[in-house]
Amino acid sequence: MKEIRDLIRFWDARNGQPLALATLVTAQGSSYRRPGARMLINASGQSAGGVSAGCIEEEVIACSRKVLRSGESQLLTFDTRLRFGCNGTIQILVEVAPANVMNHMRDSFAHRQTCRLETLLQGDAPRTRIAESDTRADSFVHTIEPPVRLVLIGDSTDTAALHAQASLLGWNVMHWDAPPLPPDLIDARTAVVVATHNFGRDCAALRTLLPSDLRYLGLVGSRRRRDDILFDVLHDGIRVHDGLFAPAGLHLGADTPEEIALSIIAEIQSVFGGGTAQQLRHRTSPIHQIATPAFTQCHESAA
Repeated sequence: MKEIRDLIRFWDARNGQPLALATLVTAQGSSYRRPGARMLINASGQSAGGVSAGCIEEEVIACSRKVLRSGESQLLTFDTRLRFGCNGTIQILVEVAPANVMNHMRDSFAHRQTCRLETLLQGDAPRTRIAESDTRADSFVHTIEPPVRLVLIGDSTDTAALHAQASLLGWNVMHWDAPPLPPDLIDARTAVVVATHNFGRDCAALRTLLPSDLRYLGLVGSRRRRDDILFDVLHDGIRVHDGLFAPAGLHLGADTPEEIALSIIAEIQSVFGGGTAQQLRHRTSPIHQIATPAFTQCHESAA
């Protein structure tokens, strides 16, 4: 989400300047970034975002200058097996950034709405547009979800560290003294962490928040404290669901507030990102499941 915010800020800061938009549209084999990764580049080579680990950005920037001069989009193919050892092939569309697409992305982000972009790959002029209801089979459709909104209940070293960690990821962070939360504050991309370190206030917070069916509701504290709090809450007939993470966080051997915050933020990311929190060295299937459009023709090869 931080990258989307960076792209929007780059776009707004250069309002009226011609910019190039580079989009990773296909990936076969392994790829550092997934389809949908984007860069914005101006005529002098300044950029925001990224389409790799930094391996090919220089060539993408060079191509973007040609695109800005000619106005014609280019589809680049990189065989990363030959040069970078990534064992894959990726395609990147470089085009003059469509103003309506960038403005739609900005407005959707600001209003916490899902943004769907379609990159047309076939034909003489591949381009990105706002996705319509009848998207084409030979296109790449990218759904951009709103950023995670993290609501922190409590005022402590834990919540300060959580705020700092979440801000690095570009999440929207809010502090709230105590529930209830305004109804419009809770949506499918909202996570709440309760860290008042006060038994009565934690109990009251869970009584109010559990019926909201949040995808992530975290409670900071030990297992014994959790059991005591839940005994109190269940006595009032409140139902506990899978969205309750108590104690909050992954087992990282955390001790300091910053380490604890890292374990909680990692757990929230796994919930909203669809991860397993499994060590990658133990994973036998691909890290990312990538749907690749049926497209083979390219306008320019950079292999």
